[in-house]
Amino acid sequence: MKKLILTTALVALTAGAAFAESHSVVRLGTEGAYPPYNFLNDKGEVDGFERVLGDELCARAELTCEWVTNDWDSIIPNLVSGNYDVIIAGMSITEERDQVIDFSDPYTQPDPSAFVAMSDGVDLAGGVIAAQSGTIQAAYVAASGATLLEFATPEESVAAVKNGEADAVLADKAYLLPIADEDAELSIVGEDVLIGGGVGLGLRESDGELKAKFDAAIQSMKADGSLNKLIEEWLPGSALF
Repeated sequence: MKKLILTTALVALTAGAAFAESHSVVRLGTEGAYPPYNFLNDKGEVDGFERVLGDELCARAELTCEWVTNDWDSIIPNLVSGNYDVIIAGMSITEERDQVIDFSDPYTQPDPSAFVAMSDGVDLAGGVIAAQSGTIQAAYVAASGATLLEFATPEESVAAVKNGEADAVLADKAYLLPIADEDAELSIVGEDVLIGGGVGLGLRESDGELKAKFDAAIQSMKADGSLNKLIEEWLPGSALF
């Protein structure tokens, strides 16, 4: 494991140096499949809370930015290898991830996760719980004693409940609540779960200057209240700064 982390760090150092030397455009990598944080609109463009936030952060940091989409399960490796420069994809700050990449200051508070199921009587403690792979929710289920059923996309994890593969799905409440509201067969069940340390930008460890620019932009949005306005608009019910 130490060898793996060392190798990853060396790759990140090389990628960061290449960015500093030859790039005038900062590439923002997102999943594009996790509304309301990020999704593709009818024009095929990145949209959602993080699109608006990312564009504003780049403007305040006086950076020219472009958007790149990437599957969730390879989003960290492709940052490290230099395919883009920043992850902005609803990624919770965790100690495990922080061993491989760096994080900006959080731009959301720790947000509750929730269970969605087709009935109130499901066994959340010992049943089969679906979650997107590589998420804080998957790690929580794996450690809880329930049976974890992992999927590459959040849509697949919800579909597993609908088709009877899983008893419930655990994901960010901001993602699941609109789904439960629109589907009469699904509902929020059990208690909310607080996990993770808020959501932040993921950056290579070697890109300290870029991190400082984004941290300053995030703090300026917190100071003037504009970040809270975005949270209220896109993530209603979430904790404010």
